[in-house]
Amino acid sequence: MAFSIRNLSVLAYANGFTLWHYKAGQNSLEHLAEPGFFSDAVGMLAAGDIVMVSAADGASMLCVEAGAGNLPQLAKVN
Repeated sequence: MAFSIRNLSVLAYANGFTLWHYKAGQNSLEHLAEPGFFSDAVGMLAAGDIVMVSAADGASMLCVEAGAGNLPQLAKVN
């Protein structure tokens, strides 16, 4: 399934940092990590933001990184 902007919510904001939640529905964590999955949110997500995701196969925390062409890329938080 494709990214749905309606499933992206702000949990907290402070000093230029945003903590997000994304409800992925039937998408897997692997599908969310594909390049460009969050590209429709390019005007919302900023480098350094954290996205907590709930997916069909579990949950994870992802960090927003600046990708090619300023599209957001998300990497798993270690």
